[in-house]
Amino acid sequence: MSYKSILVNLDVDGSIASIVKTAVEVARGSNARLIGFCAADAYLPVTGPEGAVLAAEVMRQMQDDDRRRFSELREEFEKLVFGAVETEWRDAQENPTYALVQVSRMADLILTEAREGAATGNRSRMADPASVVLQAGRPLLIAGAGAGAAPAPGRKVAIAWKDAREARRAVVDAVPLLRHAEEVTVVTVAATIDQWAREGVADVAAFLASHGITARKEAIESARESERLLEFIDANEIDLVVSGAFGHSRLREWAFGGVTRSLLDEKRLNRFMSS
Repeated sequence: MSYKSILVNLDVDGSIASIVKTAVEVARGSNARLIGFCAADAYLPVTGPEGAVLAAEVMRQMQDDDRRRFSELREEFEKLVFGAVETEWRDAQENPTYALVQVSRMADLILTEAREGAATGNRSRMADPASVVLQAGRPLLIAGAGAGAAPAPGRKVAIAWKDAREARRAVVDAVPLLRHAEEVTVVTVAATIDQWAREGVADVAAFLASHGITARKEAIESARESERLLEFIDANEIDLVVSGAFGHSRLREWAFGGVTRSLLDEKRLNRFMSS
């Protein structure tokens, strides 16, 4: 089991050096093809009938600017990756979240940054990772961003275990990354740690062992599930958290469970999620 193609999402207005560096490291680990991708959506300014011609001209100018930016980003991406792995480039003048979900059919894994946590600011310029992970049908690796961000993922990994479909999917999807980790911990946090919880952690560790991955087991009893998990992550200097993404559609927005929301909003962490 390995990743054969990895899709790295690049924000049209941001710096790309850090996320491309991370993507190259992950792609090298699996000898995977790396697909650079960027999308942005030009929106028609709100105006009355008398301003329609001017508004259309403004929109065309915005589209031209985005096409030039795509060319600049492609050139920078190819320079940053040059010779490291096989590459491909895609871009789209679409809503970034929608476009990233669509193009994810090309890849085994999606990489992105999320400088503003689960709910990004300008949806016409940035993909929303929370929506992507629930719609793409592919695992999502959200790289840490900003001051204090964790280093490139993979050295010390925590699997935030909950006995549910999403978490089981995440463990399987993360196996190619876990094989390269120096230390893996399967950790569960619950208000009551009973025999069922301990058996679940033990079974996940046994599954990983069958793939040649040694994992230690940790069961933490606490009613403060999200807070205690983050305390464990900090205390053990974890650089990658693997978890299921637990959420459901609520009209046009997504509602998330407490741990999923906390992890999405922890911009400094590398987070690997499946749903």
